[in-house]
Amino acid sequence: MPTNPRWKNRPEGSTWGDWGPDDQLGRLNLLTPEQVKKGMAEVREGIPFCLSLPLDYPGEAKLNPRRHPPKLQPTVRDGKPYLNFPLSLTNRHHLDVISDDAALIHLQYSTQWDSFAHVGQQFDADGDGKAEMVYYNGFRAWEHIIGPVEYRDGQEIPRAHAPGATRLGIENMAAKCVQGRAVMIDLLTHCGWDRTVVGYDQLMRAIEKDKVTVEPGDMVCLRTGFADMILSMNKKPDAEKLERSCAALDGRDERLLQWITDSQLVALISDNYAVEHYPALEAAEDPCCALPLHAHCLFKLGVHLGEIWHLSPLADWLRANGRHRFLLTAPPLRLPGAVGSPANAIGTV
Repeated sequence: MPTNPRWKNRPEGSTWGDWGPDDQLGRLNLLTPEQVKKGMAEVREGIPFCLSLPLDYPGEAKLNPRRHPPKLQPTVRDGKPYLNFPLSLTNRHHLDVISDDAALIHLQYSTQWDSFAHVGQQFDADGDGKAEMVYYNGFRAWEHIIGPVEYRDGQEIPRAHAPGATRLGIENMAAKCVQGRAVMIDLLTHCGWDRTVVGYDQLMRAIEKDKVTVEPGDMVCLRTGFADMILSMNKKPDAEKLERSCAALDGRDERLLQWITDSQLVALISDNYAVEHYPALEAAEDPCCALPLHAHCLFKLGVHLGEIWHLSPLADWLRANGRHRFLLTAPPLRLPGAVGSPANAIGTV
């Protein structure tokens, strides 16, 4: 087992330390130049597909009460809104009219990437018999992922530090560029529009029927139809209907989690909310994870998750043309310290 100055124990089956003690990329280390060239080889027609929803979808805050639609507003110059602003107000010789705006964005409201700072666990990494809050590769809460309040032993301790992730922030993913070969798995065709909790067996049947191949270094996209339903609701989401609709992975299925490990995929992306069924199915064993697939991917393996992507137009084209691979270009915002980001992704065939 690799040694690391931050931990003596690593979670069973994890990749902690595999790419060095300070690694913040996880499986993105497998996104090599060769993998980029494999993705480029899938571009035969030169047709790009926008894989992101408009940033003001799903609409309202019904899917997650903590996340709200973006708010646009003009910047201000000399106390005046800087939108359709005539520069003649400041200099009568200037004929230009200028607009400039700002946005308040909840970074994981719409089509998004999760960073490794998004989900950690309480885990005894230093071997002292007491669990502490840690994230991928043993980076620590309050030391590397800093919030305005420290939750410790039932206490809430205010901290003066500026909040943010000094390690594992989304900027690491952005600097890697996130471009390579991706694979589409069309769960909507095989599971339909009703909520189906998809485990290993059902996923393998869909893969085998469509002759899909997932190889190390691939990014995997799951088309369920969930984003199509969001768009059809025109920013007035019916949360109860969405909870009953479309496929989602069973994060409690150990064989499914093992397949994610063994496949060596570098990112797991879906058009649904959370990729996995939430809340997770009840389990007699290991009930501690509310989001077990998130814990497996973000905390243990270093696999980024993409949520609420707009996959159907591309998935339909691929199916009609007997293909399942494409070039994916999907960097997040290079926003230091952020734990998530909108993804303005492009799939090219």
